[in-house]
Amino acid sequence: MPQSLPEGTVFLRRRETAHGPGAARLASQFVFLLLLAIPSVAAISRTEVVVVPVANMFAAPNENAAVVSQAIYASNVSLLASRGEWSKIQTRDDHYRGWTRSRYLRIVLTGTGYATAGQTVQVESLFANIYREPDVTRHKPVLTIPFESHLEVIQAGSGKDDGWLQVRLPDLKPAWIQRSDVVSDPQPLTIAESISLAKRFLGLPYLWGGRSSFGFDCSGFTQMLVRARGIDMPRDADQQAAWKEMTPVDRKELEPGDLLFFGSAPNAITHTGMYIGDGDFIQATTNGQPVVQIGHLEDQPWTRLLVACRRVRVPLHP
Repeated sequence: MPQSLPEGTVFLRRRETAHGPGAARLASQFVFLLLLAIPSVAAISRTEVVVVPVANMFAAPNENAAVVSQAIYASNVSLLASRGEWSKIQTRDDHYRGWTRSRYLRIVLTGTGYATAGQTVQVESLFANIYREPDVTRHKPVLTIPFESHLEVIQAGSGKDDGWLQVRLPDLKPAWIQRSDVVSDPQPLTIAESISLAKRFLGLPYLWGGRSSFGFDCSGFTQMLVRARGIDMPRDADQQAAWKEMTPVDRKELEPGDLLFFGSAPNAITHTGMYIGDGDFIQATTNGQPVVQIGHLEDQPWTRLLVACRRVRVPLHP
């Protein structure tokens, strides 16, 4: 019985010939050229959902490549290409592309994606444990998922289970989460509320490429804070500074919620943070200690490296 072959595989069989070894060599060369012409990456376009707490996205399909970003649990992504155990994906909110392990994803067979219809909740705690039953002592958590993860709700617990929700995970398995970890109708935050949110992450480890409460890098952190205000912003610091929805602001006219960009020059931005007032700003940085921390604009190296200040334009809602 023949083995099943991956999608896009071409099966070639060498045919016996009576025309001599020269013809056989020519046929072998022809087969070799055909194999060279077969693309190593199968082009695809479909929706998949992340089934691990955080999926690293790499610049190339191997773990020695640079981590460029992350996709968090239960987020829907577009599958762009497949290469063996690797999948090239694009995130929906910021359209960022990178390679991740194929086993971190599940195909969405119906609808527009996971948790896009029906009753859903969003994780409001910095981390939330998911259990197989509405009890925190009987078994260890099935998963620990990050802030902002979305889940489909099956039903609310009642009686002694009143503080729980039964949810359907992206792998279609039922599980339970505590109500206090989630919010059912998240609303865009005000600037003051986003600053309060930012301070909840103080001391959280810095992580290059990080985009979750398991660890943020500088632009992943500011992107999350602006997203909490209902605005999807580009992923990288230089992209954010050049974004068309940004308005340049003079340093003397900074207001809380403005974004600060640092680097050796305006066209060489390498770091960002959010201004919170009184000369202070909050950031994910490796400076001093690699954590989310509050810096002061008058301190070095920040006062020397500040090259741009921006204010996000408020979107007009009908």
